[in-house]
Amino acid sequence: MPKQRSSRGSAPRHAALADQIIQDGAVRVTNRSKKRGQGDEDSQDENYVDEKLSRKILEQARLQQEELEAEHGPGRQVAKQKTTVLDYKSKAENSDSEDEWPTLEKAASMDAATYNEHVEVNPEDEEAIAMFMNKNPPVRRTLADIIMDKITEKQTEVETVMSEVSGRPMPQLDPRVLEVYKGVKEVLSTYRSGKLPKAFKIVPALANWEQILYITEPETWTAAAMYQATRIFSSNLTERMAQRFYNLVLLPRVRDDIAEYKRLNFHLYMALKKALFKPGAWFKGILIPLCESGSCTLREAVIIGSILTKCSIPVLHSSAAMLKIAEMEYNGANSIFLRLLIDKKYALPFRVLDALVFHFLAFRSDRRELPVLWHQSLLTLCQRYKEDMSSEQKEALHELLRIHNHPQICNEIRRELMNSKSRDVEVTTPMGMD
Repeated sequence: MPKQRSSRGSAPRHAALADQIIQDGAVRVTNRSKKRGQGDEDSQDENYVDEKLSRKILEQARLQQEELEAEHGPGRQVAKQKTTVLDYKSKAENSDSEDEWPTLEKAASMDAATYNEHVEVNPEDEEAIAMFMNKNPPVRRTLADIIMDKITEKQTEVETVMSEVSGRPMPQLDPRVLEVYKGVKEVLSTYRSGKLPKAFKIVPALANWEQILYITEPETWTAAAMYQATRIFSSNLTERMAQRFYNLVLLPRVRDDIAEYKRLNFHLYMALKKALFKPGAWFKGILIPLCESGSCTLREAVIIGSILTKCSIPVLHSSAAMLKIAEMEYNGANSIFLRLLIDKKYALPFRVLDALVFHFLAFRSDRRELPVLWHQSLLTLCQRYKEDMSSEQKEALHELLRIHNHPQICNEIRRELMNSKSRDVEVTTPMGMD
C-alpha cells in the first residue's frame, strides 16, 4: 500500500486528532512586513514641486513682470481689472473646443528664446540709408484716419449702388449692434490674456467687417489683443481681405510702436509671425507697402526682416516679392530685404535672377556713394547664384564694381565671380537697362 503524502501545512500523522484540528485552524504568520514610513514619504513628495516645473513657473513670472514694467513703468502695481463678457451665461457653455485658445504664456515660452527685444543699429548705416529715403514722405496718418477714410469710401460706394437699385438709402447699423461692439472695444482695450468675446470672433464672417472693425477702434487695442485678432483674421479671411487688415491695421500699429519705443512689443512681433499664415497677403500688405513708402528706417527693416529669417516661406511668394522689390525705386531698406530673401537659398526662376542682376546693374549711372548694405546684398547674390549667371552678366558686374568700389567687399565679389561656372544662356536686357 503506497505511502500517503501529507498536504502542505498539515500536522504530522502521529499527532492526535484534536491537535491536528487546532493546528489547521490557526492563522499562519508570514515574514513579509511593510516598511514603516514608506507611504508617508510618497505623500510628502506630492507636496513638493520638482526643479523643472519650478524653473518654468519662475520664468513665466519673470516674463509677466517684465511685460508689466514695460507697459506701466517699473515699480508700479497694476490693479486687476474686471473684463466685460458679452452674452455670458455659464462657464460650461463657453468651454467649447473652438474657444480653447492657447495662452499667451505658452506662446511666450516657445518663442521668447528667439525674440530679440533690443536691436542694435549702426549709426553710420542709419545715416547712409537716410540719404536714400524719400525726402518728402507722405504725412503719417493715424490708424483711425486710415480706417475711417477707407470705410467712408466703401460705404459711399455701397450706398450709391443700393440707392440706384432699390431707390432707398442703405440702412444704418442697428443700435444694439453698436452697443455690443462698443462693449467689445472696452474688452480689447484692456485685454491681456484669456478668451475673447464671441461677438468679435464672428467679425471675419460679416460682409461689412471693416465697418464693424472701425467701431472697435483698433488703435486702442492692447498688444495682446492685436496678436489674438491677427490669429483670427489671418485664418478666417480670404487672402485679399487679410491683406487689407495687415495693411490698414497691423502695419501702422507696428510702425508706431517701433517709432515710439525703439523696439517692437513681443505680442506685435508674434502677430507679424502669425500673419505669415497667408504669405501672399503678408508680402502685399506689409513688406511691399513698407518698401514703397520710401520712409522705412533701418530699425524697422532689421526687426521685420528677422521674421523672414526665422520663418519658412514658399518659394513662389518669395520670388514674386524679390521681383517686385528689384523693380521698384531703390531705398536703403530694399537691400536688407533682398539680402535676407536671397540668403534663404531658393531655387529661383531665371526671370527673377535676371531681374536681381539688372537691379544692381542699374546703379552704373548712379554716382552717389552707396551704403555698405548694398554691397553686402550684391555679395550675397554672387555667393548664392554665381553659377546661374551668364558670362555677359558677370562682365557687366565687373564693370559695376569699378564704378562702385568697396575695399573689402568688392574683392570678395570678384573672387566669387571669377571662380565659378556660367550658364550659357542669352539674357534679354529689360527695356530701360541699356
